[in-house]
Amino acid sequence: MRRVLIAGATSPLARYMAHEFARLGDTLFLAARDSDELERIASDVRVRFGATVHTGRFDAAAVEEHEAFLQDVIRTLGGLEGVVWVAGTMDGLAEAFRTPQAVKRLIDVNFTGAASLLTLAACYFEEQGEGFIAGISSVAGDRGRGQNYPYGAAKGGFSLFLQGLRNRLSKRGVQVTTIKPGFIDTRMTWGRDKLPFLASPQRVARESVQAILGGKDIAYVPAIWWLVMLVIRAIPERVFKRMNI
Repeated sequence: MRRVLIAGATSPLARYMAHEFARLGDTLFLAARDSDELERIASDVRVRFGATVHTGRFDAAAVEEHEAFLQDVIRTLGGLEGVVWVAGTMDGLAEAFRTPQAVKRLIDVNFTGAASLLTLAACYFEEQGEGFIAGISSVAGDRGRGQNYPYGAAKGGFSLFLQGLRNRLSKRGVQVTTIKPGFIDTRMTWGRDKLPFLASPQRVARESVQAILGGKDIAYVPAIWWLVMLVIRAIPERVFKRMNI
């Protein structure tokens, strides 16, 4: 039995990841800003799987609150074996092409907040000499695209942060996994036509948890995205800058 914190737990992907961990008998702490929705999700997981599920309000952008929040999680659970970062947003992407405030909001949630909480978790697990950290990044962070570069830059920074964390913690028995999903069939993609390899949140959750518990360092989900991004990264910049992808 593991004690696992899921940050950003009200998204469809996080909800189904909670299902996967609960199915394995793990104790969960679900955290997000919407306390009412959190409790609805927690109640559902308790009924479905007979799992022990705690909830707590968490704001990814309020980094000054993160240390006290993590201490409360550890105190509530009596310890901690894993932290999964799922929080993220593309809200305000159109504005981020024009206004610094919108850029800051995307970076605060998708990178700064993640780096804040996971730095604290890293110190805790490093002292324990065991545990796991997983972060939901994105294939958008593998190369800068004109259509979403403010979001992609934040996710690219997050992927590099996790890579450095993995290098630091691998010597201390702590596993760090970077999950890079492609397009997921959620509110973030509704209304967009012809998205390649669109996957359900259930599938992405299942394959993500398998990668985390299987000790993978980096997992593209679905796996086809590894090949897709290999090709995209190989395109010379002089060609890539003229492409509309």
